[in-house]
Amino acid sequence: MSENRLPFDISAHRNLYPFKLNWFSVGKHRIHYVDEGEGEPLIMLHGNPTWSFFFRALIVRFSPGYRVIAPDHMGCGLSSRPSENDFVYTLEGHVANLGALIEYLNLDTRITLVLHDWGGMIGMAWACMQPERIGRIVVLNTGAFLIPPGKKLPWQLGFVKYFPLVPALLIRGLNAFAYLATYMGVEGSMTREVRRALIAPYNSWHNRIAILRFVQDIPVTEKDRSYRLARWTDEHLQLFRDVPMLICWGGKDFVFDDAILAEWRRRFPRAEVHVFPDAGHYILEDKPHEVGNLIEDFLNRFPL
Repeated sequence: MSENRLPFDISAHRNLYPFKLNWFSVGKHRIHYVDEGEGEPLIMLHGNPTWSFFFRALIVRFSPGYRVIAPDHMGCGLSSRPSENDFVYTLEGHVANLGALIEYLNLDTRITLVLHDWGGMIGMAWACMQPERIGRIVVLNTGAFLIPPGKKLPWQLGFVKYFPLVPALLIRGLNAFAYLATYMGVEGSMTREVRRALIAPYNSWHNRIAILRFVQDIPVTEKDRSYRLARWTDEHLQLFRDVPMLICWGGKDFVFDDAILAEWRRRFPRAEVHVFPDAGHYILEDKPHEVGNLIEDFLNRFPL
């Protein structure tokens, strides 16, 4: 795919995102992914409303010693924007795409997953299908289970999920979700250059379809399309109780909050947990070096 056919002008952001652009086909659509370095594979899965750009500091840091792979989910980043007639924007669809990418890359060693936001549920759903392929797990402000008892969906997300008309105008018309996340998701300062890069893929109504569908796909009740797969994943997470796990958590996250972190701790009492009270949901924007140091130490202490 040539750069003049991309969803947005990546050339304006190449100083922050200097990686080779790679694609593989899913039917008549394409998934973009970063694939830098050689060695043990580290697969980094972003959430909503970010893209592989979110992992840029980790890609630079770890690609000299590892093979760092960071895809853009369908509808995100540099990947295709199919209509809903051609791709169902649900957990199942994203998990299938991840599995297709891993098979396409023909990875023959165990994998380390680095998970953020929706990347947690997508990555762990796939992992539960092939648990023998997982060597280590790094958790960054994400979930991979149903909403814990007593925890309610934040009203901001509930408004988008259950009252779609106005949110559709705000999210797909004004890009409010991606734009506001660059303020609400961080506790420190974010440069204008970084903010522009984070929201660049979502520059039109058409290009914002995945942002809206991700929120609407949050599995809350059995009526939700992705509830069945999310529940199945929830029930199989115990497969990884003995897999080395590092949890780095931004303490100022109003979605993935203390209740979600407590559930990770309950399910994985042996996990190594580091909480950053002065970091937000976009923890890698607030604490890239600190988190990078913890991941490096974790990888060294738990060799595959």
